[in-house]
Amino acid sequence: MKKLVTILLALFLFVFLSTEGSLAQVKNPVKKTEKEAEKRANKNVDKGINKGFDELEKGIGGLFKKNKKKTKTTNPDEQQMEQPSNQANESSESGSNVSEAAPALDWAKYDFVPGDKVIFEDDLLGEENGEFPSRWDLKAGNAEVAKFGSDMVIMLRDGHPAIVPYFKDSQDDYLPDVFTIEFDLYYPGAGTFEIHLYDRKNQKSGSPTGYTDISIPYYNEMRMATFKSRLPDENIEKSRLMHIDIAYTNGKLKAYMDETRLLNIPRIDFDPKGLTLYTYHASNEYLYYIKNIRIAEGGVKYYDRILQDGKIIATGIRFDTGKATLKPESMGIINEVTELMQDHPDLKFSVEGHTDNDGDDSSNLVLSEERAKTVMNTMVNLGISADRLSTKGLGESAPMDTNGTPEGKANNRRVEFVKK
Repeated sequence: MKKLVTILLALFLFVFLSTEGSLAQVKNPVKKTEKEAEKRANKNVDKGINKGFDELEKGIGGLFKKNKKKTKTTNPDEQQMEQPSNQANESSESGSNVSEAAPALDWAKYDFVPGDKVIFEDDLLGEENGEFPSRWDLKAGNAEVAKFGSDMVIMLRDGHPAIVPYFKDSQDDYLPDVFTIEFDLYYPGAGTFEIHLYDRKNQKSGSPTGYTDISIPYYNEMRMATFKSRLPDENIEKSRLMHIDIAYTNGKLKAYMDETRLLNIPRIDFDPKGLTLYTYHASNEYLYYIKNIRIAEGGVKYYDRILQDGKIIATGIRFDTGKATLKPESMGIINEVTELMQDHPDLKFSVEGHTDNDGDDSSNLVLSEERAKTVMNTMVNLGISADRLSTKGLGESAPMDTNGTPEGKANNRRVEFVKK
């Protein structure tokens, strides 16, 4: 009997412990199931978020035109520059890409007004892909012409490239007391680009303190010595195309990035004598590109020109080649003339378009009229009454300079505001 009781007690304890163990095992799967359910739910949420970002990236990618030839890049959503044929194998793996899309900017308050007489112009037309640009000289490094869509550009590759405009007497001071410099720059997202205001190959700087350059150390900042400023909008691409303007007037210097003035220096301590475009950081990984370079001599204020000549000659109003599409950097002049008309309500203008002699006479006549209408319509949209403006196209019939040089053609491609 005692033995039977002992056996039953042992059996009871076994069953009890087995039950307790089972209960404990039931609790653990519940917790595990809850965790697994949470894990899978989070995974599904992550999939949804990733899908959303994928769609967003597709939308962003659609803003850029893709090359037919795909290359390995660190910025896959931007368009790769077409490389010169003799450098294709070296450069096609570059991490630097160019977006052909223009910056989405508001140029309504842009106040840069370019000089009215062009003394150096290079749109790189007629240049051969892979060759050194013919209107420039080389101080150091490697620079070549490359093709981007229908545009030719100067590509700064490696070797700390520095290029200078080619002038016959380049050792002389070829910058006047009042001048402007304009160009488009592709900044690859890293490194520093410098604009030296003397010719580093042929001239001495003349600066007592050593600083001669406006530097672009970031995608949104400009510096000159201790003066520096950044774009107010931080939400822009680090690798991007930007428009650069510099205006110098008897010691006073202003510099612009896109539509924003970043430097306004009342007096620099040296006389600018030439130009060098330079970067220490260009490489096959970080390629810099430059196009649409222009140096122009400044002139008299617009109202004084009206009193003196009865018209304003504007060579800085520019359009896409062969089209009446206004380039955004033209807005500085248009804003200035608009403000002049607002300050002087009695002023009325005939807006007159002129072209160079490229193309045939009849096409140029039509093109010049369409361009004049584009300028007039832009001013009407800015608040000028349409009855104060009229338009006329003269095509290539009234050149103000020779059509035998790039600078002469640039001066002939103009818009005149003739007082009525």
